[in-house]
Amino acid sequence: MERGKKTAAEKIMYEAFDIIHEKTKKGGLNIFEQALKNVAPLVELKSRRVGGANYQVPIPVSGERRTTLAIRWIKAATKAKKGKKMAEKLAEEFIDASNKTGASMKKREDVHRMADANKAFAHFA
Repeated sequence: MERGKKTAAEKIMYEAFDIIHEKTKKGGLNIFEQALKNVAPLVELKSRRVGGANYQVPIPVSGERRTTLAIRWIKAATKAKKGKKMAEKLAEEFIDASNKTGASMKKREDVHRMADANKAFAHFA
């Protein structure tokens, strides 16, 4: 939802669920939940200043923040696509994320890769 436009957000979501049902013959809500579960990160990076140097420290992500980040990444990946209605782009991203592909899954993999590369600094957490 942007700028408090709840009815517009609901309309887009319901339309996306209908498109998902047409394409996959599965429930839109099931695909949505699977997509969120797949995109939700296990670790994230936080900047820590130690002795005049900034380090990217990997930190485990709590439950609610995992969901928030997953929704934010799916929304950003959807907005980055061009040329279709928002509901169509959102449905495609949900389907891709539930199949462990797509831009939001790439974002998750990038974050995990960066956390792996910086796990030497985990003791600063």
